[in-house]
Amino acid sequence: MDINQPSKVPDIRKTTVFNAPIHKVWEAVATTEGIAAWFMPNNFEPKVGYEFTLQSPFGPSPCKVLELDPPYRLSFSWDKSWRVSLELKELEGKTEFTLIHSGWGDPDEIIQKAGETNSVIRNRMNDGWDSIVNNKLRKVVEG
Repeated sequence: MDINQPSKVPDIRKTTVFNAPIHKVWEAVATTEGIAAWFMPNNFEPKVGYEFTLQSPFGPSPCKVLELDPPYRLSFSWDKSWRVSLELKELEGKTEFTLIHSGWGDPDEIIQKAGETNSVIRNRMNDGWDSIVNNKLRKVVEG
């Protein structure tokens, strides 16, 4: 590790397999209605460069679609520095789903909206993503 570079908080990565076809998972993660059903109210549109808003518990969060490769990959910026990437892989009628939440800064840097450090928020969100992906999203795509 370079002592001149502060350490960054590690990415959050969640991978699971859903008992659902890839097109059903894609509809849940790449449409306004789908995203609202398991994550947050939003005005998402599947267009690269499209700016949208997630209605988070801390208020409106500006986002922008960065990558779109239906039905395999969607990435968007979230607030000032975060990036959320959703990767889907077809597995004979099932779907391997990976969520990567990156863009974390220095562990001790304060995230203004939340009033807490990157490391505290990252740990809280790591637990939150577990529940969101494995419970809420699973119910939407397997229900």
